[in-house]
Amino acid sequence: MEKITMKEFQDKSNIEIIKELMKKNKGYITSKELDMFDLHRMYLSIMQDKGIIKKVAPGIYIDVNIKKDNYYIFGLSMPNAIFSHMTALYFHGLSTKSPNCVYDITVKKSYNSAHLRKHNVFYVNNDIYELGLTEIETPMGNKIKVYDIERCICDIIRSKNRMDFNLVKSCLKKYIKRKDKDFVKLYLYAEKFGIKKVVMNYIDLLS
Repeated sequence: MEKITMKEFQDKSNIEIIKELMKKNKGYITSKELDMFDLHRMYLSIMQDKGIIKKVAPGIYIDVNIKKDNYYIFGLSMPNAIFSHMTALYFHGLSTKSPNCVYDITVKKSYNSAHLRKHNVFYVNNDIYELGLTEIETPMGNKIKVYDIERCICDIIRSKNRMDFNLVKSCLKKYIKRKDKDFVKLYLYAEKFGIKKVVMNYIDLLS
């Protein structure tokens, strides 16, 4: 029987632990997760060298046998950025315009977003940052942070000067036809944003 050193045994055991973590994370692992489990980050390099994982972003790795999910990877890379406006409405099925790697995202006003210049960044006060925050699955089945539909409707009306207005109208018309629309929630959000009358006018006009 081939002998195995204690170090080789430990390495093998730790790699198996990481593989188990990846199974639970649908093939993903981050260097921060290894820190949480007190596993040395060198195992990520070892697994890369063995062709088990590949690096897709700083500190983020995936199983070489799965296709990368750019939306999920972005969410892992930028935990303080929330998918919003038209990008979120795309996930909710109200916008047919694919984001194509340029996303509408919302961050707190105090957040340094210099590294997000390629995206459409919207800044909000802390008190409304988490208003309507929820999770949704990407087309590949991974969960990401987005705003709910009613928050997004308020957002595209508030930011209509930065939007394609025909797309805004199209999304509003689709929202009005949805069985799960919630006008009570919509008007509550609109009131918090100070645009209740404007939102009500749009709904009346397009109904």
